[in-house]
Amino acid sequence: MRKRIRKILVTGGAGFIGSEFVRQGVKKGYSIIVVDKLTYAGDTARLKSVWGNITFYKTDICERKKIHAIFKKELPETVIHFAAETHVDRSIQNAQPFIKTNVEGTQNLIDLAREFKVKKFIHISTDEIYGESRTGYFKENDPLGAKNPYSSTKAAGELLIKAAIHTFQFPAIIIRPANNYGPWQYPEKLIPVIVVKAGNNIKVPVYGKGEQVREWLHVSDCASAVDAILRKGKAGDIYNIGSYYEQENIKTVKMILDQLKKPHTLIEFVKDRPGHDFRYSVDCAKLHKLGWKAKIDFSIGLKETIVWYTEHPSWLKHKLAFLKKYWQKVYAKK
Repeated sequence: MRKRIRKILVTGGAGFIGSEFVRQGVKKGYSIIVVDKLTYAGDTARLKSVWGNITFYKTDICERKKIHAIFKKELPETVIHFAAETHVDRSIQNAQPFIKTNVEGTQNLIDLAREFKVKKFIHISTDEIYGESRTGYFKENDPLGAKNPYSSTKAAGELLIKAAIHTFQFPAIIIRPANNYGPWQYPEKLIPVIVVKAGNNIKVPVYGKGEQVREWLHVSDCASAVDAILRKGKAGDIYNIGSYYEQENIKTVKMILDQLKKPHTLIEFVKDRPGHDFRYSVDCAKLHKLGWKAKIDFSIGLKETIVWYTEHPSWLKHKLAFLKKYWQKVYAKK
């Protein structure tokens, strides 16, 4: 019997997590269409190894007519929606790009997926929609408690998905991953920021006293979990993705400095982020029942990630320059 080829439209497929899913998906034999606006967060360099095996469209999910034309031409069986604005600090400075992409863009995709009778829609959300918890683990049926503009727009996107599920029997699944890390992550997130600054003997900023706790999930584990949910998940359900490995940010920073053989005196404690959530951690029992568990140990994954960054200085330099120019333009429009 000939193996069926799954045709998947991946939004944000040139992003950090989306590109990892695309690379894994190509190896699995999926037919993949990537849609990405290629803001500072998107980069086709991440797709170089699979470029000849995918269809790529540089398109904003908020441009309804252009996205409609792609759906009409490609007729995807499945949509996996990674595309999003994701940086909390940026959302505090200017929430408008987050509202536009994470809310309006998501509704566009819901409408088009319904129009073209997509069989499965996977919406990638975040564990940050739960808000913070000092103890225990968030379960999928816990109430939403988003506390910053970024997580609030992601929660709004989820509510639109839930409304479509309830009103139209929309075949969607919501996924809430923990903090991802790994190669190709943009140098505005905690781990690459510390690697870049410490590598250049620049003071590394740590919010407050660095006591905030985060659960760390390697990007390759996250992508494999998305695939497991794609294949085995139940329409209408929600699934957390996590590793059950969590620690204070200050410990993560010190691990990076030790790996780079840099002194802890590079640490500079700075004024805490407004409304900084203290801790996120998710219960993954539901996902484990599908046969998936995280495989990469954090200490090993972190070392490999640091090595990757030190071996790609030109990519980092280019991204830092592009990032600065991009956000200068965004805030000039405020």
